[in-house]
Amino acid sequence: MKQKYGKVAVLMGGSSSEREVSLMSGGGVLTALLDRGVDAHPFDPSERPLADLKREGYDRVFLILHGPFGEDGTVQGALEVLGLPYTGCGVLASAIGLDKLRTKLLWQALGLPIPAFELVNAASDFDAIEKKLGLPLFVKPATEGSSVGVIKVKEAGGLRAAFAEASKYDKLVIAEQFIGAGEYTAAVLGEQVLPFVKIEPATEFYDYEAKYIRDDTKYLCPAPIPAWASAQIAEDVKKAFWVIGGKSWGRVDFLMDEAGKHYLLEVNTAPGMTSHSLFPMAARAVGLSYEDLVLQILDTTL
Repeated sequence: MKQKYGKVAVLMGGSSSEREVSLMSGGGVLTALLDRGVDAHPFDPSERPLADLKREGYDRVFLILHGPFGEDGTVQGALEVLGLPYTGCGVLASAIGLDKLRTKLLWQALGLPIPAFELVNAASDFDAIEKKLGLPLFVKPATEGSSVGVIKVKEAGGLRAAFAEASKYDKLVIAEQFIGAGEYTAAVLGEQVLPFVKIEPATEFYDYEAKYIRDDTKYLCPAPIPAWASAQIAEDVKKAFWVIGGKSWGRVDFLMDEAGKHYLLEVNTAPGMTSHSLFPMAARAVGLSYEDLVLQILDTTL
């Protein structure tokens, strides 16, 4: 393994609001690589310059940073300049993927199904947006992950306050139609779409707490979706990942309505790899252990 991969940096931590999640993901990846005999080492770019990667003789990078300055193309661009191969999507796909607004606009242009949405700012007609999208609705910052800053507006007149809260995280804020018959995710590994996971949170919605802290969130994998519908969703997932320039691995989240129609929600270009994470769960459904999954992702740098 040491000859095959050389010296591997697990890029984890960082300075975004998802730092703690990245450290959890990175810890799991590092342990898996070490267990498989890879010469792997933790590397936190918030504590030392990326130039140290070259100076210390690293051959490749397992990139498991989440959020801005890790998943948005900036670190990817720096690694390109350093000439170091890395896991996950490149500069373009990472930059687009973290930006929910630009992702939606691309998907919309391709004719892919997405929930209705509006861009919200301080001058918006909040009442008109509530009427147009209906209640409840979701408000979210455009460039945060892990449900950071996401608010469910359930009562008339609540959009203004939700916007004020979400705008603390990003100057771009989206109001989005509520689709209420289930939240799902599709893991993409190379050219393969893994079995879908259905998420059933005990909380109001699949928020940060439900994702990483609570143990009462239920996951169904493979998700109970008819084969004919699964095939269509998988095709849309592949198109959604392709149009942003996705490669290596990623995750596309989607919703279902009561009529069984699916709506693409967002894309993750550096999915979580914690004990609660969805990607390893989908991999297990096709007989891929956590350690084998980590190696398969690392193989994409060869």
